[in-house]
Amino acid sequence: MRVHVVTKPIKDKALVDLKTSPLAPESFPVMPPIAGVQLATAEAGVHYTGRTDVLMATFDAGTTIAGVFTKSTMPGAPVIWCKQALADSQGQVRALVVKAGNANVFTAEDGMKACEAIAAVASDIVGCDASDIMLSATGVIGEKLPVDKVTAILPSMTPVADGWADAAQAILTTDTFPKGVTRQVQLGDATVTINGIAKGSGMIEPNMATMLAYVVTDATLPADVLDALLRETIEPSFNAITVDSDTSTSDTVLLMATGKADHAAITDASDPALTEFRQALQKVMTDLAHQIVRDGEGATKFITVSVTGATSDAAAKIVAKSIANSPLVKTAIAGEDANWGRVVMAIGKCGAEADPMKTLINFGGQPVTEAGRVRDGYDEALLNEHLKGSEIDLSVDLGVGNGQAIVWTCDLTHGYIEINADYRS
Repeated sequence: MRVHVVTKPIKDKALVDLKTSPLAPESFPVMPPIAGVQLATAEAGVHYTGRTDVLMATFDAGTTIAGVFTKSTMPGAPVIWCKQALADSQGQVRALVVKAGNANVFTAEDGMKACEAIAAVASDIVGCDASDIMLSATGVIGEKLPVDKVTAILPSMTPVADGWADAAQAILTTDTFPKGVTRQVQLGDATVTINGIAKGSGMIEPNMATMLAYVVTDATLPADVLDALLRETIEPSFNAITVDSDTSTSDTVLLMATGKADHAAITDASDPALTEFRQALQKVMTDLAHQIVRDGEGATKFITVSVTGATSDAAAKIVAKSIANSPLVKTAIAGEDANWGRVVMAIGKCGAEADPMKTLINFGGQPVTEAGRVRDGYDEALLNEHLKGSEIDLSVDLGVGNGQAIVWTCDLTHGYIEINADYRS
């Protein structure tokens, strides 16, 4: 049975009639507790009514952290706060507070005052410095956060060890399902767990990360190792997705390690002992990124765009993003129209080198072009049949090098317009 999120009245007209994405997983995973972390959720009544909208995660002393944030020149106050807190705490964390419904962005000095107030209350609860508190917010931009409503409920929130599903639910905005992933893997003599939750549906083209994502493990890893692992695994995951080409002002991905697992000390990200852990972390990050695309606003199709034969991997990614972000490509796929000429357009407009005589376009295993024209024997009926499915594969070889990249996106339907036209209603 699919997970339905919107079950109670909320203020957003656009969200009242939201149905679970047809691309959603069948259910939220069973996520085991992780030693050293507890989770609490509550309803602050800011922007939403009848649903939880605040998450507070608390961590035992000794928990390490790494983070990456939006490169937007209009960052939210929580992003600014987190960057400074990471520097001041030297990679230590004791709590994370997330507010959904209000992004706390573009509110001048009120934004930072809200961060200071929330961090002050959270640090009193946990018994730590304010710099050990991480903050996130997501939702409407430009509205002052009624911070008193948030600080008032924090002391009464009850933390539990097995609250991952509730935590994933509390951070949603236009999402239609909560997003979570769990993996267990051997690290030295210990079996360690990696749990991750994320939110994201619209305003998605990460420029380091995507919207909000939090990954926690009980492995014992110093902050600099976490940082290296995070930056390595984020590029082919969160940085390889797009829904609508819009980079959020609030993008945040945090990776935390509670240090409760008993294994040999690891001081370098290149340690061979991390091989299986690194692979499992990559799977967690990629799975969460895919779920965000599958919950793209109004999405009905999950699209994989593979580009090979580019002058470099970076050039391949430019082409893949150009295809994945093209409204003409995305609407053609939404309408199940085999208009592959729009892919030609998207390749040509982005400025990356390509050889028209060698460029090969392929949909779902069906070769479309060769020698600078449509391929002999091309059967549009086969392409149309592929486009009727919900999993669309589009590959391009540019014929000029060995560069390659994969980007994931979704189609563009009228549902995207309906959601965003009424977002503040």
